[in-house]
Amino acid sequence: MVSSLLLRPPPPSAAFLRHVATTSPGPLLWRPVGVPTRGSLLRESKWLPLLQSGEKRRRLSNTITNSVTACFYNANDKLKPASSGDDEDSEVEWSVLRRWDVPWSWQTVSLTMMACGVSFVLTGLVESSLLPYLGFQDRELSLDEKAEILFAGQFSVTAVVLGVIYGITNTFQPLPDDVFRYDLKEPFDLRDGWLLWAGVGLLGALIAIALTGFALNIFSGENPQRETDALIRLLPLIGSSGISTACLLGITGVLAPVLEETIFRGFLMVSLTKYLSTPISVIISAAIFAIAHLTPGEFPQLFVLGTALGFSYAQTHNLLTPITIHALWNSGVILLLTFLQVQGYDIRELLQAS
Repeated sequence: MVSSLLLRPPPPSAAFLRHVATTSPGPLLWRPVGVPTRGSLLRESKWLPLLQSGEKRRRLSNTITNSVTACFYNANDKLKPASSGDDEDSEVEWSVLRRWDVPWSWQTVSLTMMACGVSFVLTGLVESSLLPYLGFQDRELSLDEKAEILFAGQFSVTAVVLGVIYGITNTFQPLPDDVFRYDLKEPFDLRDGWLLWAGVGLLGALIAIALTGFALNIFSGENPQRETDALIRLLPLIGSSGISTACLLGITGVLAPVLEETIFRGFLMVSLTKYLSTPISVIISAAIFAIAHLTPGEFPQLFVLGTALGFSYAQTHNLLTPITIHALWNSGVILLLTFLQVQGYDIRELLQAS
């Protein structure tokens, strides 16, 4: 009788069940709970003096140990076992392998990339057709005027294409915090400092591109023709005046990096990580980035550069990282060529031999 009083509490009333069911955020389940110890219960029980014989004491002790009682618990509350430091370390993932979770599908990715390409081409056609009506004849333009027109054209293309991307993606608001993220905070943070990893990425790109060029010179019999290279087309403007240099730096060091990194890293690469691993997404976006420049002779170097840009962005999830690398790379090339031009070197010959 004593053991029955101790071990079998009265069943919960209907009013109690209704109260718990209405206040609990999740479903209520029955769960068996074993009494963990027997000595403490026997010592603290006020019924212990009523037990006269050792045999009764032993029976009660065994009953307490083997008995179960019912309790309520919330199914939404997950019990987490205590983990050691090794378990926590095993769950840590390399930062560069983190993926994005974008809300759009692959159909949206394809259509957006097509829309960017079409808007890029149409904007260029509209500009070239409007110039004669505005009184700008190519043969009559000075070098400074040509540089200014190039800057205006690049600005228009950048504005239109970015408008297409943001116009489409804004229909999926709210976006994750790391999509189209431009964050100036903590530039030298070891894990995701945008300026720190921009420096690391730029150094890695320089080494990788130098090794790529060295390998190409060894395994290829002759240098490919580069008459269609953008630098070749810009040669008359390089070093011609301060205005031309400023316009070229604005085009290659600001507008082009913002546009290209937003398209190929900020949108395309991020979208690919929804379906593919981050390294594969970096490689695919780098290949498309190199192809989009329409310079087959420069594909290996552009691919290597795009890969460095992609992994740097994957490390920080901050678009300022690849934009900074791209801007420093482009503007560094322009400044170097301008310096060589001023010193009297034949830039065309140097580019053909490189």
